[in-house]
Amino acid sequence: MLVEPDLPPPSKDQAFYIVSALESGHLNLPLPIFLDDAAPGSAVLAPSLSFLLRHSKTNKKFLFDLGIRKDIENAPPSIQKWIIFASFHTTVPQDVTESLIQGGLSPADVDTVCISHCHFDHTGNPEPFVNSQFVVGAGSESLFTPGYPADPDSAFPSNLLPKGRTRFVELIEQPPLGPFPHALDLYSDGSLYIVDAAGHLPGHVILVARTSADGGWILLGGDSAHHWNLITGESKIADGRPGFPSGCAHLDKEAAKLTIQRIREFWKLPRTRVILAHDEPWYNENKGGAAFWPGHIASR
Repeated sequence: MLVEPDLPPPSKDQAFYIVSALESGHLNLPLPIFLDDAAPGSAVLAPSLSFLLRHSKTNKKFLFDLGIRKDIENAPPSIQKWIIFASFHTTVPQDVTESLIQGGLSPADVDTVCISHCHFDHTGNPEPFVNSQFVVGAGSESLFTPGYPADPDSAFPSNLLPKGRTRFVELIEQPPLGPFPHALDLYSDGSLYIVDAAGHLPGHVILVARTSADGGWILLGGDSAHHWNLITGESKIADGRPGFPSGCAHLDKEAAKLTIQRIREFWKLPRTRVILAHDEPWYNENKGGAAFWPGHIASR
C-alpha cells in the first residue's frame, strides 16, 4: 500500500537546491530489454546523465551519479563483455569531470558524490573527486565482497568507493516522504532527500530535492525506469530476457514496479519534475541549452 503522497510544505526561509544537468556519456539502449511492447530490434541512443546540485544558502556542491568513464577499457572484463552482449555500446564525448571544468568548477570542489547504484554507466571515474564524501545505499556494500579483481568475474571494482570517505546510508528506518516510505533528510533542513528505490540493484537510491523556497521539487530517478513509457504506464517492464539473472533489467521486478508506481505518484503532484538517468526525451529537448551546467534546470 502506498503512503499518503503529500510532500512537506516549505519552512520559513526554506533552503533549496539549484540543479544543473551534466554531460557524462551516452549508451545504446535496446528497447526490448526494457519495454514489454517494444518493436524487435528497436533502440535509442540515450544519455547517462549526472547532476550538479548547489545549496541555496551554503553553496555546498553535491553530485548525483558520475556517468560513464571515457577509458571503458579499464572497466572490469565482465563489464566489457556485458556491454558487447547487451549491445550497450558507449560513447563519451565529454565525461562528468570535463563537464564540471567546462563550467568553471573542479572535481576537487565537490563536497559530496551520491551514486544512485554501482552499475558502470553511473559510477564513471571517481578518482578526480579527491575531497568528496561518497554516499551510496547500504545495500551496495554487498556488491564489493570481494569485488574485482579478487573476484575476476565481478562487475564491481573493489576500489570504486574511497575507503574512509564513503557513507553507506541505511534507509529502512527513515520516515516517509510523499509516496515514498523511506527517505533520509540528508542535511536535516528539508532541502535534499535520499530515497530508497528498491528493485534495480541492491542499494539503488534516487534523489528528491527542493528547487525553490516556495514549493518546487525535482526527482532524479537513476535507473528506476529506463524509459518514460514505464512512468506513464504506457508500457510495462519487459520480462523473459536471456542473460539477465532475473529475466529483466531489474533484479527484483516486483520491487521495481512499486518504485515506478511511487515515482508516478510523485510526478502527478503539483510543481514536481522527474528526470531519469537515461531520459532520452528530456535530453533531446534540453541538450546544449540552459539546463546544463553552468546553467541550471528551471524550478516548477
